[in-house]
Amino acid sequence: MKIKNWMKKDPVTVGRTALLQDADSLMKKNGIRHLPVVEEGELVGFITESDLRQFSFPSMVEDIPVHQVMVLNPITVNANASIETAAKLIYDFKIGGLPVLDKKKLVGIITASDLLSAFIEVMGLFKTSTRLDVVVNKQGGLEEVTRIINENKGEIISVAIENHASRRKVHYFRLEKCDPEPIIKELESAGHKVISVME
Repeated sequence: MKIKNWMKKDPVTVGRTALLQDADSLMKKNGIRHLPVVEEGELVGFITESDLRQFSFPSMVEDIPVHQVMVLNPITVNANASIETAAKLIYDFKIGGLPVLDKKKLVGIITASDLLSAFIEVMGLFKTSTRLDVVVNKQGGLEEVTRIINENKGEIISVAIENHASRRKVHYFRLEKCDPEPIIKELESAGHKVISVME
């Protein structure tokens, strides 16, 4: 999944000579915590709500321009990169959001909450679904399990894997809501172990 499909497009921006109180007002008015600093259409910095917290008294922000506080050369990400790339950058650098560029032009912002929404959507966590936890038989493998699910009218939403201390891998198959009994019966007949079913 590409960042451009999950980012907030046409982000609110501020100029480098604007005062911190202007930046603070923009954030509050638009309910945002990240503000790109733009000059002549190009990203020159980034300012966040936490950057402003150190200037918590109104008298402190009256005469301070944004460029004195902003992050210079902020970490950015390309609009065509994957959301996994953005997630890794946000995690590695312990930041809350990234400016998104396309050919050096600012086209959006992606935040940790945007990424969480994307992963929730992909995993189908809030959809009505059926989950099968399966220890896959090495002989038949994952390909056989997916074939059995499909042949029994199961629609796979997502698959996750967890390694257990016993060195066995448990595959978590999240399916569109269905009757799991025929699937379970055929999986176990083929030597796969269904250890849990959640509906």
